[in-house]
Amino acid sequence: MRILTCPGQLQRLEDALRRSLPASLPVLGAVMTVARGNPAAHQVLVDSWPDFTVVLTRLHPEVPLGEGNWGKGTGAGRPRWVLSAVDWSRAFQMQGMQDGVHEAVNEVAAAKGLRVKVYRYRAMLSPEPPRPPGPGEAGLRLAPLSPSHVPLLNATWSFGGTGRSRRFLEGLVRALPSACILDPRGRPLSWSLVDPLGCLSHGYTVPAWRGRGLSGLVLAALGRELHARGFPLYCGVLPCNAPSLRALHAAGFLPQPGTFYMLLSTPK
Repeated sequence: MRILTCPGQLQRLEDALRRSLPASLPVLGAVMTVARGNPAAHQVLVDSWPDFTVVLTRLHPEVPLGEGNWGKGTGAGRPRWVLSAVDWSRAFQMQGMQDGVHEAVNEVAAAKGLRVKVYRYRAMLSPEPPRPPGPGEAGLRLAPLSPSHVPLLNATWSFGGTGRSRRFLEGLVRALPSACILDPRGRPLSWSLVDPLGCLSHGYTVPAWRGRGLSGLVLAALGRELHARGFPLYCGVLPCNAPSLRALHAAGFLPQPGTFYMLLSTPK
C-alpha cells in the first residue's frame, strides 16, 4: 500500500482514471478533490506505483469522525484489497461503480458481525456544462449555500436528522462548492452540493416550488463551476426517482452503464 501526495503523481493518476470512465467516476472525482486543496482531508492509496491496479481514497485516519465527515471513501480495483484498507471500527460510507464490490463488502461485514446497507443508483453524466432551462423568476437569486442553511438541509435529507448528518452537511457546505436559489427573504428553495468524491449530491427543491425549473438553474450554475475546474459532472439517482431523472435529462445529463453503489456501515 502506498499513499500518493505528490502533485505529479496525483496528476498521472488522474489522467489514467480518465481513460477508464465512466467506471472510475467516483474515484476520479475524489482524486481531483484531493489534488485541488483536499478540503475533505482524504488520502489516496494505490497498491503499487507507478504500475497500479487498485486505487482507494479514504478519510485520513487521524481525522476524528463527527467533525464534519462520515468516513466517506471510494475505490477501484480488487475489492478485497480495497476493503483491507478500510477501518471497520469507524462508521463509513463507500461509493463505487465496480461490479462485485457490494458482494465483497457484505461478505466481509458478515464475518465481522456488522450490517451494511446497500443502495443502488443510476449514474448520470453531463458531457458539457448543464443547460439552464431559461431565465429565473423575478425576485429569486442564485447563491452558494451557507452554514445557516444546514438545519434545513439536514431536515430534508433522507439520511439526515441526526447530529452526525448535520456535521457532515456543514462540512460539505464550508469546504466544497454548492449552489442554491434563494427567495426574496433569503430562504433556500432549491439547492445542490458537491461531496468529497466530486459528485453532485443532496439535490432538493422545496415541494411548493417544484416543476418551475429551479433545479435546472442550480445544476447549470454548479455545473459551470465544476466544469471550469476540470471536474466530470456526474451524480447518482435512485432509478425510481422519476422527477430527478427528468430534470437531469433536461439539463443534458446522460445515463451511464453499470450501477453506482453506495454502502453504509455503522459499527455496533
